Amino acid sequence: MESATRLNKFLASCGVGSRRACDKLVQEGHVEINGKPCLNPAERVEERDFVKVDGRRVQPKATGTILMHKPKGLVCTKSDELNRDTIYALLPGSLQHLQHVGRLDRESEGLLVMTNDGQLSQSLLHPSKDLEKEYLVTSNQPVTDEHLDLFLSGIFTEDGRMQAKDIERVSPRRFRVVLTTGHKRQIRVMFRQLGYTVQRLLRIRVGSLDLPAIPPGKWVWLAPADIELLLKNPTRKRSKPARRPAKKAAKKAARKPPAKSAGSARSGGSRDGRKQGRPGPPPGRARGSRKPSGNPGKRRKK
Repeated sequence: MESATRLNKFLASCGVGSRRACDKLVQEGHVEINGKPCLNPAERVEERDFVKVDGRRVQPKATGTILMHKPKGLVCTKSDELNRDTIYALLPGSLQHLQHVGRLDRESEGLLVMTNDGQLSQSLLHPSKDLEKEYLVTSNQPVTDEHLDLFLSGIFTEDGRMQAKDIERVSPRRFRVVLTTGHKRQIRVMFRQLGYTVQRLLRIRVGSLDLPAIPPGKWVWLAPADIELLLKNPTRKRSKPARRPAKKAAKKAARKPPAKSAGSARSGGSRDGRKQGRPGPPPGRARGSRKPSGNPGKRRKK
């Protein structure tokens, strides 16, 4: 630990909670330093200080970061007031001090970072970092091209204007959505505002780190190289396919009559416009007219 550390940062490194949660604990009088109550989250703490939370001494733990593949049906909290199952049921006792960075709602799944490194948490969550988070979203019905454009230009909701950084169609009902903002249930709210329902929401990337091939409910330790990937957006240019599905575009193109040009009229045909290799109608008679019966030199009397 540094020679002197802010109290809220010290408590977070002890696994007490996030910095914001620690601020609240301090201000509510749950913390004392060297036997004296402390109500200032910015109080400096040194290594020789004796810090207690609700009468129990706390000490910093070695920093560590894991990546969890969160399954559906679990909430991101340590204790739920509705007694629902939480993500901490998936962790051993030695990792119960880790804090989730951001959250996925109960019905969402995918990549979730958990750490007791307060500085890393701040870097991942601060809006100024403009860090990308990518999701694979399945809608209950196909989304129109006009509505896809609204995701990029902005959708006005009860909670204000919400906007995606990028959206790409994978199929008529599946999309890749990239966000850099963190409004509550943002993707579900945006889809609902346009009349759709999200049937599945899977976070597949944070920064440049993709969700590894691990089953839901499992987790892996992150190495320093992985954490570097977390903290930076991809430098590669993402491909932007046409918003209209290929099949639909092909059908629309097929309905258009082919353009006529002087070159196309001469291509593969003779000068009088007939196709080579196939005899045309005799001069003076249009193709498709009925051939007169009998002697062509005599006309039938009326």
